[in-house]
Amino acid sequence: MTTPPQESEWQLWWDARIAAMEGVLGKRGDTVRHGFIPFDFGREQGGVAEVVCFHEHLEGVVAATADLIGCDLQIENEQGNYELIICTREHSEWGEAIISALAHYTVETALNPGETMDIGPATPTGSTIAAFLFCDYGRFKVRGQDAGLLLCLGITADELQACHAGRREDVEAAIKGSGVFPFTELFRESVL
Repeated sequence: MTTPPQESEWQLWWDARIAAMEGVLGKRGDTVRHGFIPFDFGREQGGVAEVVCFHEHLEGVVAATADLIGCDLQIENEQGNYELIICTREHSEWGEAIISALAHYTVETALNPGETMDIGPATPTGSTIAAFLFCDYGRFKVRGQDAGLLLCLGITADELQACHAGRREDVEAAIKGSGVFPFTELFRESVL
């Protein structure tokens, strides 16, 4: 029995996107967070992006969507097609769930490095994080196409306000200088 063409094309994209991500993040872990309904079925049908985790890149966990590079529906950003990543100091179901859900937004609007997005209502009770600051985390080619990793970095309300006031580079520098970058820490103080 031969593999149906659609399935083999899916496998070619899966293997190529995982290999490209491993080139930046190191070998992926064994676990893949599968949605009961695949991403391609759409948000309205309950589809969610698959998420893979990488444990070798930093002292923590990098969770990455694994359905977007090669997705014709995604509106490309300045990286080309891109996967969303979130870095946490330990395993975070919240982090995996939010990037999996946010993946559908990328078929409606491009998310570019340097932009922000309010996520306050989606954070756990008591969290000090109010938004994501999107950061370019890596660029590469996948099957001859430009692609990349877009970091979803949790920032506080006053850090968001500073970004809106034209001080995004100052915010990034302060986060990096504090040792927080590239981690999203849900209950941290502002670095400003």
